[in-house]
This record gives sequence, structure tokens and C-alpha cells, in this order.
Amino acid sequence: MENLELFEGSLPVEQITNDWYNKFRNSNYGAIITFVGVVRDENKIDGLSFDIYEPILNNWFNAWQEKANKNNAIVLMAHSKGDVLNHESSYIAAVCSPKRRVALEMIDEFVEDFKAQAPIWKYDIINGKREYALDRSTAITGAGILN
Repeated sequence: MENLELFEGSLPVEQITNDWYNKFRNSNYGAIITFVGVVRDENKIDGLSFDIYEPILNNWFNAWQEKANKNNAIVLMAHSKGDVLNHESSYIAAVCSPKRRVALEMIDEFVEDFKAQAPIWKYDIINGKREYALDRSTAITGAGILN
């Protein structure tokens, strides 16, 4: 899917952000706002691991792309599948817009909605084993699971 990329393992941050910049810098966007999420070293974990249900993720992302298009903007996203060790990136999002204020507000809304609604299940990696991170997971509205 255009503007949504999934990678096995940790994200190549510089490659992704440079590719996005080079692709869109001549598109007359006055703002390209990027958010990079990094796995924190906490709770004695070695990293995080992710499972993704792509059909729902694609629908969620397409709805955001439509919302962005109404504001003459676009959203971009990259996320990891599988294991990502501490201090590596698992999530990158960006908004490109002719208007700075639109991009700043939309990146905040996009990242917050992603955390609440995206069908991505997070596991802690502890001593080489995946353990479901129930205490840091959010139920997906209407999913009938993870409630």
C-alpha cells in the first residue's frame, strides 16, 4: 500500500525518513513533520515484538489518508513486524502539508489514534521469549477481543 510500509524487525530510520523527504520535498509541501518511536529500555525487557492484522490496518490507514486529503495533506507510516530491540525504532509516522499548523495538529492526532485503534499487538521480549504486554495494550473498539 502506498505511504504505508511494513518491515520485518527494526526500522531503517534514516533510509525511510530520507526517502520520504526526497519523494515529497518538491511537492510544494511547506511542512513535513515526522515522528519516530523508539523502544525504551524499561521493565527489564530486551525489546518488543509486534503482530499486525494488515486488513484492518489498511482500512484504518486509508481512513486517515482520506481525512488528510480533505486538508490537502498526506499521511505516511512505517511499522515493524516481529522483534525490535531496545533503542531501535518500531514506528515512524509523518504528515506532509502545505500548512505547518495542519501538519502539526494532524501528526499529534494520527499518532494518538494509532496507539488507540491500530490492530497491532505488542509483546515484551524477556529472556528471548515473547510475553503479551496486556498492561500496556489498548482494546480496539468493536473488535470483540482484547477487552
